[in-house]
Amino acid sequence: MRYLMIVKATPESERGEFPPNAEQLFADMEAFNNELIAAGAMLDGAGLLPSSHGKRIRFEGRGNTIVTDGPFTETKELISGYWVIQCKDMDEALSWARRIPFDRGEVELRPFAEPEEFEGVASAEAVEQEKAWRDEQARKAPKLDA
Repeated sequence: MRYLMIVKATPESERGEFPPNAEQLFADMEAFNNELIAAGAMLDGAGLLPSSHGKRIRFEGRGNTIVTDGPFTETKELISGYWVIQCKDMDEALSWARRIPFDRGEVELRPFAEPEEFEGVASAEAVEQEKAWRDEQARKAPKLDA
């Protein structure tokens, strides 16, 4: 099962500031990411630029969108990075999340809604197509040497 580890933004990350121990933090993050990759758990991950570089798109009826330029004021609702990991269950995903080398901050851990979650709601054909797309994406994804 895939999980998303969401790194919550802080006032500092929203200002584009690195922590005072950034050099050590980046070295620790590199080691952590390499462990995830070596274990075959990391599918993707990245840091995000501050919300001042982003846009929000609000939908008010199909085809009617409202675009708002960043920055966005509610830091507690923003993210500054993420990992997509593949684990057998929530306990395994949680064990990885607990090892993130942060001194402070917050990470949210959420399972993906996989195509199987929509069985009985979406047509069997749509569920099978989603599974096929997921499998094709995994097959085409670049493989990193651990």
